[in-house]
Amino acid sequence: MSDHSPLLFAEAPKGCRRCPRLVGLRKSLRKDHPDWWNAPVPAFGDPEAWLAVVGLAPGTEGANRTGRPFTGDASGEMLFATLTKFGFVEGVFTNDPADGIKLNDAIILNAVKCLPPENKPTAGEINNCRPYLAKALDGLPALRITLALGKVAHDSIIRLSGARLTDHIFAHGAQHDLPDGRTLIDSYHCSRYNVNTRRLTVEMFEDVFERAVQISSASRP
Repeated sequence: MSDHSPLLFAEAPKGCRRCPRLVGLRKSLRKDHPDWWNAPVPAFGDPEAWLAVVGLAPGTEGANRTGRPFTGDASGEMLFATLTKFGFVEGVFTNDPADGIKLNDAIILNAVKCLPPENKPTAGEINNCRPYLAKALDGLPALRITLALGKVAHDSIIRLSGARLTDHIFAHGAQHDLPDGRTLIDSYHCSRYNVNTRRLTVEMFEDVFERAVQISSASRP
């Protein structure tokens, strides 16, 4: 299991108690699965990343079990395959933290760091966790582009930027210029449900990464 973060200053404590409902779920799972991570999941990737991928929250048998974002269940398969295709992954992803992969120029974060029941955090829980996302994004000196996987991540990033949600509507492939000069790109979440129903296809997902690479290349001096 993973217990290392590239952004230690931006992490919630393992015993974080900000959200009673999430704490209760964590305690219950610790009884049934004492060998699981069952704690706030840290960031994974390059602290000098120009690209930040922001997901929703850990999955029950994914990051909540393994301690590494998008690792251990189906949600990470498309994400890491795409990161690999675009040259961000060093090593071979096997959906297990023991694979020892590294990310170059990219980092993975979540809008909510703890597992929510039914993968649906409340507005209060999202608000409680937003300071950690803020610290992470603010602590990435080379960050130029953020990719939001789903509306929850999109809304959190827009709120943190100081922009108005009504001026920045979530839509797959939408591009938003933020007040700090960084760019936000939206994508449907690469969840198993979205992939199986073809709401999100490999081509659609690769398109948003292609856009990110193009924007980043154009912005370099």
